[in-house]
Amino acid sequence: MKKSIVFSTLIFVVVLFFVACNGSGDKSGTNTTQPEATEATTDTGTASTSENPSYDPNRGEGKFHDVKLSANLDPKMAHEGQEIYDLKCSSCHKLTDERLVGPGWKGVTTRHKPEWIMNFVTNTDDMLDKDPKAQAMLEICMVRMPNQNLTDDQAREILEFMRKNDGVK
Repeated sequence: MKKSIVFSTLIFVVVLFFVACNGSGDKSGTNTTQPEATEATTDTGTASTSENPSYDPNRGEGKFHDVKLSANLDPKMAHEGQEIYDLKCSSCHKLTDERLVGPGWKGVTTRHKPEWIMNFVTNTDDMLDKDPKAQAMLEICMVRMPNQNLTDDQAREILEFMRKNDGVK
């Protein structure tokens, strides 16, 4: 009996070792962790070296390019956004500037463009992998935000709730 427990434990440790040492999960045998640097043009018109020439740091990584916001708050959207916040966001984010697991939301709409916010909440993994602002937040918080599977409409409602939280009337 004792030998079978030791043997089972040994098998488990060996399997665990191989799984843990498997690497990034890339089965192709090619190393994709060191992309070649290429030239990209910044919005100032100057060439710069970038690992991702299609990445625009002023837009964020994703499909939202030009989010139009009205001067006044849409109360219905803000209410829907608060319901989403209560369900999916409040366990990690406070509405103040205090960090919980993730950063606090106070002032978020003054620190980031609407496009960046909507791209981040709908395309979190790519943003954390490619966006310098998102990577800086990750270094501070030390926890990757999980993908919340928000629709485009839900992302817009969250943005409207963030605007309300930042004092937009």
